[in-house]
Amino acid sequence: MKSLLLVAHGSRRAESNEEIAQLAARVAAKAGDEFGVIQHAFLELAEPLIPDGIESCIARGATSVQVVPYFLARGTHVADDIPEQVAIKQAQYPDMDIRITDYLGTSDELVDVLLKLAS
Repeated sequence: MKSLLLVAHGSRRAESNEEIAQLAARVAAKAGDEFGVIQHAFLELAEPLIPDGIESCIARGATSVQVVPYFLARGTHVADDIPEQVAIKQAQYPDMDIRITDYLGTSDELVDVLLKLAS
């Protein structure tokens, strides 16, 4: 079963973290049966953290975990920090398909979204 783990930075503001939880729920509603599990996790400042999010997907029966960075640019978090956190679970589950997808900022559809927001 495929799973999707939406990874955001995390915030000291509970409201900001709740927005990510709500976004993950909206993604799940739209995805239908494409993913058996869709959850969210954070890099820091909020829970669940990335390794815990991956563990939760696996505990719910996932056979693959697609980690989707909800970040606009390839800064240190995307380039180094997220891969380091994901590597913890890749080492723990070497036979499990745990991979990081492209980050949000690479999406061609993002241009359309920006234009729509500005119109």
